[in-house]
Amino acid sequence: MVTIKDVAKEAQVSVATVSRVINNQGYVHEDTRAKVEKAIKALQYRPNNVARSLFKKKSKMIGFIVPDITNPYFPQLVRAVEDVTNKAEYTTFLCNSDEDLKKELMYLEKMQENHIDGAIIVSNTLELEHVERLNLPIIALDRFFHNSIPSVTVDNYNEARKAVRFLLENGCKKIAHIKGPKYIENSILRQKAYEDEMNEQNMPLIECEGEYHLKDSEKAFLELLKQNPDIDGVFAGNDVMAVGALKAARRLNLSVPEDLSVMGFDGIEWTETVSPEITTMAQPIYEMGKRAATMLLELIDGKRLDDVHVVYDTEMVIRESAKRR
Repeated sequence: MVTIKDVAKEAQVSVATVSRVINNQGYVHEDTRAKVEKAIKALQYRPNNVARSLFKKKSKMIGFIVPDITNPYFPQLVRAVEDVTNKAEYTTFLCNSDEDLKKELMYLEKMQENHIDGAIIVSNTLELEHVERLNLPIIALDRFFHNSIPSVTVDNYNEARKAVRFLLENGCKKIAHIKGPKYIENSILRQKAYEDEMNEQNMPLIECEGEYHLKDSEKAFLELLKQNPDIDGVFAGNDVMAVGALKAARRLNLSVPEDLSVMGFDGIEWTETVSPEITTMAQPIYEMGKRAATMLLELIDGKRLDDVHVVYDTEMVIRESAKRR
């Protein structure tokens, strides 16, 4: 491996001079700079980024922990974050955690080792003590983390109630809910919204667990439909599970929306690629990722945030999967 000493020897200058050229710090005569740059090119030298980050006090890297990169919701967030950070010449250190605390702690340790400048986290397993020890700017995205940690989320409870109310107002009499994981805050809030809205209307509660996954939701909802063949509406806790509901309905030869209205939550691109296209409560996914990245860069630059906890509304996107009166 070529070192800075090899470059100095090739250019016949001191190591300090090479360092000044690489980091663009201090005065270097143009002829000397040209010799150093020629040596760097000839030797194909690549500066040690960790060493440079120690010198500059910035690595120009941010960490981003997401729970499931196979869920199309999260790549859309990642795209938004990278669009912002790339413009600011930051590299994103992307970590897929599978909601596994051990993996998340390992990623935090690696971030420390690489001297990242800040992190965006989507987690329901990390505790405040885990991120406080990092002593660097943190933004919680998609899920509220702690009062002391800035966050970007949607109003999961009230927006989910609107979804259930829409199904009721358009003639559904027996509405089921496909729940997400029990330990995820936004899943809990969407489930509570369904239960509160149904209880308020004196309607029965019919629920199954889909775990935010396609196959799990398809299997669980298929069994629920067999047990309750008069279900005429379903509110899925996310769009992936709404697709699972469509597949379950198709296996029982149910027509959507004539026999069964399907409502999702998130607004991922999948909702437009299936038939019928899914009615959903669309989160402003790109805007959320962009806002989180902008807030993180502001914190890295030592600025105060105008809004510490940003909460967005969703947009009800009415498509083919839910009947209208």
